[in-house]
Amino acid sequence: MSYTVEFATKWSDFDMNRHMRHTAYNDYAAEVRIRYFAHVGFPINMLTKDNIGPILFEEFTSFRKEILSGENIKVDVKLLGLSKDKRKWKLRHHIYNSNSQIAAVIEVFGAWIDLEKRKLTVLPEKYVSFWQLLEKTEDFSII
Repeated sequence: MSYTVEFATKWSDFDMNRHMRHTAYNDYAAEVRIRYFAHVGFPINMLTKDNIGPILFEEFTSFRKEILSGENIKVDVKLLGLSKDKRKWKLRHHIYNSNSQIAAVIEVFGAWIDLEKRKLTVLPEKYVSFWQLLEKTEDFSII
């Protein structure tokens, strides 16, 4: 399944140059990840009840086009990589400006953490469909 969210940008997303500040791009990508979890039936509060949460090791952002104040944007998420045990994952986000041009590409490398033990963990069996439902990138790989 493809997953995309449209956002109306807000005043606080922009800097003195009247374009979107660099960290706002990553904030929107993070919001889409959390919304995807809920969309497939596993809202973040369900994960935390099972003492599991997503963590990031790396986040790379490539800026392509400006997003100007007042523009609406679209942000998607696709699965870029997954470990065999599904403990670690890579995601790719595209952020589109109001002209449907790619304004930024964000790649994140993360994993699941046991919130009590503070160690990496595998999702419980009830979450098995979690990554199966998300569209894979053309260059998806096992990590």
